[in-house]
Amino acid sequence: MAVWDDLVGQDRAVGQLTAAARDADAYVTAEAAEGGSANLSGSAMTHAWLFTGPPGAGRSQAARAFAGALQCVSPDRALGGSPGCGFCEGCHTTMVGTHADVTVVRTDLLSIGVKETRALVREAQMSPAGGRWQVIVLEDADRLTEGAGNVLLKAVEEPAPRTVWLLCAPSTEDVLPTIRSRCRHLALRTPPVDAVADLLMRRDGIDPDMARFAARATQGHIDRALRLATDERARARRQAVLKLPARVDDVGSALRAAQELLDAAAEDAKQVAEELDAKETEELRTALGAAEGKRLPRGTAGAMKELEDKQKRRATRTQRDSLDVALSDLTAFYRDVLARQLGSSVALAHDDPSAPVDRLVTTSRPEQTLRRIDAVMECRRALDRNVAPLLAVEAMAMALRAG
Repeated sequence: MAVWDDLVGQDRAVGQLTAAARDADAYVTAEAAEGGSANLSGSAMTHAWLFTGPPGAGRSQAARAFAGALQCVSPDRALGGSPGCGFCEGCHTTMVGTHADVTVVRTDLLSIGVKETRALVREAQMSPAGGRWQVIVLEDADRLTEGAGNVLLKAVEEPAPRTVWLLCAPSTEDVLPTIRSRCRHLALRTPPVDAVADLLMRRDGIDPDMARFAARATQGHIDRALRLATDERARARRQAVLKLPARVDDVGSALRAAQELLDAAAEDAKQVAEELDAKETEELRTALGAAEGKRLPRGTAGAMKELEDKQKRRATRTQRDSLDVALSDLTAFYRDVLARQLGSSVALAHDDPSAPVDRLVTTSRPEQTLRRIDAVMECRRALDRNVAPLLAVEAMAMALRAG
């Protein structure tokens, strides 16, 4: 299975990345043969890439697949085969996350700071330990603080000869202009629903009906579709969210619905975080030498406090992410209402009878539906500006009521 097989609906991007990996392979081969005189000028390969695309498009998957192709050592390359076989040691260890020369950086926090970025820059200056390239995959480049972005800029502008930076962000506007101007941009699109359903069936063994339901409900978001297909709690949360439009008939109901939406997001985030928090805490206690059920050794309380602070910050982001999923479901719901009102033949995300699409189609006008979509989007923007979640969601609920 080639490294590109899970990158569904991205044929154009795969073509570009395959060409770049082929040129990168030729560069490394020529450098070894010519004693370091090879260069990349005029090739499809470059030392810094920016992967952008909507949530669920597979930005991180594309970056990891490209990293695997760069480290490919398949003997088929000498016979004209393209790098990225998926079976050789370079491909396999990269895709499972154990390759010594591939660093994948993701964060559970709200931002990536200067300290973490400086550590990455130092690592990027090192020569590959055993692979063909030193590859740094930064999955959340949009979460770099301004200071961290300035630290990264110099490394991206003048990378070490065998270092490749792969940055991932929702759009080019989410990274500093000075950084994006020094990267080759690769834009991904939302995968087709049918392709996502096929991936869930082929890769994860999901039942065909469930795979199609999850792919359609998430409108091609691969990770969310997988969770929806495999987690009963996620499906229950979605059903609760879809009942909200029918519960904003008066002020009291709207405010209660807002509170319940926040409570559901908090509970969802708690369920996601509890297992990870417990595992991290136990691992740290073991590393610090604390026996089971015993007190921590003297002088180690600071390390435990630091972990607790990190977990609290991660809980904040996890709750925001869960709330954002709920708002995405609401946006898709009103989009379905609008499509029905305008007589569009576009495939609906919510065709289950429990979603009150039909009632709103007949009791509201398209302009009201557009205002409701705007209200949901404004709530998302308010949360991005760190408005108190309850205030933002209550304002949205009142706007949904007014129509």
